[in-house]
Amino acid sequence: MSNFHVIAGAGETPAYPIVRKISVEDLKCALVKGFHDFMAMPSSLAFLCLIYPIIGIVLAGNTVQLLFPVMSGFALVGPFAAIGLYEVSRRREQGLETSWKTVFDVRHSPSIPAILALGVLLLAIFVAWRLSAEAIYTSLFGAVPPDSIGDFFTEVLTTSQGWTLILLGNFVGFLFAVAVLSISVVSFPLLLDRDVGLAAAVLTSLRAVIANPVTMAIWGIIIAVTLGLGFLAFFAGLAVAIPVLAHATWHLYRKLVEPAAPGEI
Repeated sequence: MSNFHVIAGAGETPAYPIVRKISVEDLKCALVKGFHDFMAMPSSLAFLCLIYPIIGIVLAGNTVQLLFPVMSGFALVGPFAAIGLYEVSRRREQGLETSWKTVFDVRHSPSIPAILALGVLLLAIFVAWRLSAEAIYTSLFGAVPPDSIGDFFTEVLTTSQGWTLILLGNFVGFLFAVAVLSISVVSFPLLLDRDVGLAAAVLTSLRAVIANPVTMAIWGIIIAVTLGLGFLAFFAGLAVAIPVLAHATWHLYRKLVEPAAPGEI
């Protein structure tokens, strides 16, 4: 049984994987492979079609004024929610048997303590974003929620406070999104693949973003647009958007990070 470790990996000294520079063509390749992984698992469709819409609806709750922040904030916890799908891509890559039950095999990973710790961090960031969005709305419109979604859109689109809400809310949300993309784009797949520890995984993710600022910005836009299209179908589109993005993220990780050397953890 492996030792319980979170910050550091299993090795005596921290392992810092080598990151590569990638191109937009690599993003396209990752997306194509991600789509193929998704289409290769038709038995998981019913499971995914139930889980992701339910998660989205629960996160939204009854707060009309927070519907958009919660919808956009779903991307902040998405990398952790997709961990089982990374495992599916990992197993398919190695030619191992896969099924919808494979998503639960991640519990056997020696990195599971670090994976859970990073998931808690993303959840904390999501909560911080939700509280920030609520504070912005309350400062502009007061604590009383709108009577209906129609009243809410009227307030937002026809008043100066509404346009301030749009500009300020999107700016703050952008900062949260950049932070999460930077620390998670590589870290979850890396932890699943190699027991490097939380610190090395997050640092590698940051290094990958710094080495590829334009490409990673484009990847962030792809994520935002894809999730936006998924939400247009009242969360049901997430049953396709999330898995495809998750599988693609695994293949993007393979593009961004050099494989482990022989004998390396």
